[in-house]
Amino acid sequence: MIALRQVSLQRGTQTLLEGADLTLHAGHKAGIVGPNGAGKSSLFKLLLGELPPDKGEVEMSGGQRIAHMDQEVEALERSIVDYVLDGDRELRQTEAALAAARERGDDHREAELHGAIETLDGYSAPARAAQLLVGLGFVQADLDRPLAAFSGGWRMRVNLARTLFKPSDLLLLDEPTNHLDLDALLWLEQWLTRYPGTLLLISHDRDFLDAVCDHIVHFDRGSLVLYRGNYSTFERTRAEKLALQQAEAAKQQARREEIERFVARFRYQANKARAAQSRLKTLERMGDIAVAHADSPFHFTIPASDKVSHPLLVLDEARLGYRDGAGRETVQLDGVKLTLLPGQRIGLLGPNGAGKSTLIKSLTGDLPLLSGRRVAGEHLAIGYFAQHQLEGLDLAATPFMHVQRLSPAAADLDIRKFLGGFGFHGDDVFAEVGRFSGGEKARLALALVAWQKPNLLLLDEPTNHLDLEMREALTEALASFEGTVIIVSHDRHLLRATVDEFWRVADHRVEPFDGDLEDYRAWLKARLEGERREARADKADRQAEAEGPREDRKTARRVAAELRERLRPLKKQRDRAEQAMERVQAELASVEEALGDAELYTDPARKAELTDRLGRQGELKSRLEELEQAWLEAEEALEAMEAELSS
Repeated sequence: MIALRQVSLQRGTQTLLEGADLTLHAGHKAGIVGPNGAGKSSLFKLLLGELPPDKGEVEMSGGQRIAHMDQEVEALERSIVDYVLDGDRELRQTEAALAAARERGDDHREAELHGAIETLDGYSAPARAAQLLVGLGFVQADLDRPLAAFSGGWRMRVNLARTLFKPSDLLLLDEPTNHLDLDALLWLEQWLTRYPGTLLLISHDRDFLDAVCDHIVHFDRGSLVLYRGNYSTFERTRAEKLALQQAEAAKQQARREEIERFVARFRYQANKARAAQSRLKTLERMGDIAVAHADSPFHFTIPASDKVSHPLLVLDEARLGYRDGAGRETVQLDGVKLTLLPGQRIGLLGPNGAGKSTLIKSLTGDLPLLSGRRVAGEHLAIGYFAQHQLEGLDLAATPFMHVQRLSPAAADLDIRKFLGGFGFHGDDVFAEVGRFSGGEKARLALALVAWQKPNLLLLDEPTNHLDLEMREALTEALASFEGTVIIVSHDRHLLRATVDEFWRVADHRVEPFDGDLEDYRAWLKARLEGERREARADKADRQAEAEGPREDRKTARRVAAELRERLRPLKKQRDRAEQAMERVQAELASVEEALGDAELYTDPARKAELTDRLGRQGELKSRLEELEQAWLEAEEALEAMEAELSS
């Protein structure tokens, strides 16, 4: 159990907590939400004992093993697998003791330590460490490379794998998805749902919080408010509370009407049926979501250029990639033919490293084509946001100066009003950018893109460093943007609300993807399973070639066929559980959609209906957990037998 009792905490002149109370029980998976600077990371320091409270008490159950992700990673020469294995200190100490006993010739002590390593599951440790790294996007060839060979973002992935590998009862994760692409994020999501301990998760990704968390802790004006349920449930409950406060009523209604206007405006503009339906459902929910964020400090629009070309941009038989100093080419995408038209709203999907960012850079013209043609429309005006834009900010300048340099003739009041929508109020517009946090720099970079009135908006992971309130404001602004949009993002809520079609970037190709994000998840799963089957088949072929003549190989194939026959019942059991999960998930989605009706909470005549729906929601979640456990057991049994087949 974790308990904060009347805790007060102040950092400098800012009061983060004032008489805050919070109780979390073992097994809770709690999302920690609140604006940047509210004190979320300081809460972790309180729990780790790194920061004492100014007042009150922090109590934790004794003997808890805590795993916490460090924010800085040294560029070590150790292999990334060894670095992950170092996360289990007890295992490493036991291995060192075993080596010392072996060197002394102490057979009795050596036997004891072998037993201790087996108890620690140490003999499977390298395989488990490798599995974590592969899940987070590394390939087998990377595993023996030194940590220093990777960039900062990839080192953070290694650090995350090390944190997950460490045996723990309490897992503290601060923005673990910041350096992940969508594929790795989906993998992490599944891993955390199966984590058996207590989880405290700081994240600004609403879909990630929805999938992983069963409680939400909200930093609310110096207090900690605990909500049962996931992030969407928290939003509905908070919206209900705000709706009861008369001082907010007019502001909420204005926000709701604004959202309803752009929902109606874009309802009939979608041209990809399945993705469009998904987007419409998200847009319709945003009216209620807007109420929960009525007190957000961020509210802005992205004006589009008055002039437009038809088409805006064409790539014809383009080969995309990089050319080194010696003229050698690294081709990532080939035979690319695409035409961007006014009003298109496109999300790019694809495995890590497939070329999504390369495509974006080639569209901007920053990365020259290796071959083919790039034809820009006469009135093309590109707005481009990527993480390197933050590095390009003038650290000695102010937000006001950045905008003024783009438009020297702009009125001071117009600049200040515009920056206010991005959270830069009062003297903040004249503060040096060098003192800004990553989130503040990201907001300024987005503001500079919006100020230039693009008609083609290219966004490469725009939500990194943004808190939930700013992400929601960006989602609303993009949903009402009149120009063409192309987005690479691991934020699924942003994608659902802002794009009408998806393009898949994979296997050196760019092609339309006829489906939504759930279809992409299924495609990705099938692709990974296919790669595993191919790897097992290649291994079997190599073994057969090495083991002897044709008759021996024929016998080996017969034995393998018999083993595969033994796999069939387990596959059927797994598939039945998966199908049942899909049915329960569909019904649960329907119930939760019905629970999104704001009148359900305010109309006394519907109290019984609310109770019934909440009860059914609880039953379905419980049933889903049972089915997920059944699926996991079948999957593990299947993997164990497959390992036997391939051994």
